[in-house]
Parts: sequence; structure tokens; C-alpha cells
Amino acid sequence: MMLLRFALVLVASLLPLGLRAQSGDAPASTLSVELNAVQDVGEACRLSFLVENLTGTTIDEAVFETVIFDTAGGVVTLSLFDFRDLPVGRPRVRQFDLPGMTCNAVGRALINGARSCVVDGAESDVCQEALSLTSRVDMELLG
Repeated sequence: MMLLRFALVLVASLLPLGLRAQSGDAPASTLSVELNAVQDVGEACRLSFLVENLTGTTIDEAVFETVIFDTAGGVVTLSLFDFRDLPVGRPRVRQFDLPGMTCNAVGRALINGARSCVVDGAESDVCQEALSLTSRVDMELLG
């Protein structure tokens, strides 16, 4: 009888923890990539991205295969954009130049997938699974 009472007390004390974990109070685990600005720089279009790692784990290396389309929808180039390290909870700006293109010739960009995503020295799926894409400019960012 004493063992049954102990078990009931234990279950009753753990129940609030389980409810709290399911309550939705925890922030979503996302790797937010926002196309923040585009600017013609010399003979290139510079794309500026704001990246926020809210996955709960530091990403040591993130490289995304990126496809650039012209305004008619044709593929112009496929490149690897190296976003480097992405610490948890610390926004980072990463810039990439598209040589030989003006920004008004670029229609949209597609993040085709993570080519490399390293966490604690090993490849991880977190860059693909947590990826959330937005654009604050007229150029569309797809994924």
C-alpha cells in the first residue's frame, strides 16, 4: 500500500511537467533566413540575408545550395552560399554577390537545400528541418 501511494504521488508530481512541455509556451525551433536587402555593387547584385538561429543548438557550418532565377523565370546560376557559423540566439548578416548581374535582372532566389550543416563536428539535418524563409524585399525567396 505504501508503494502504491508513493507511485501516485510521483505521477502526480510529474504530471505538471508533462503538461508544461506540451503547452506551446516553448519558442518554435527555427532557422530563420530573411532576404533583407538587395543592392547593386559595381558589376554585381549583392544579396544581404539576416539569419537567426533559434534551434537551440549552435550550427558550426551552414552551406545552402542556392538557385538564382532571372525575371522571366529562367535559371541563371546555381551557387553554394556559405553562411558559416550560426550561434544560437545571435542574429547574423551574410552577404553574397552575384557577379555580372544587376539586381533588377534577378527575379527570385531558391534555397534548394542544405549542402552542409555541421553541428558539434558532425553533419546534421537541423538546417533543413528548421529552415524558415522570408523576404522583406520585392525579390521572392523560395525553399
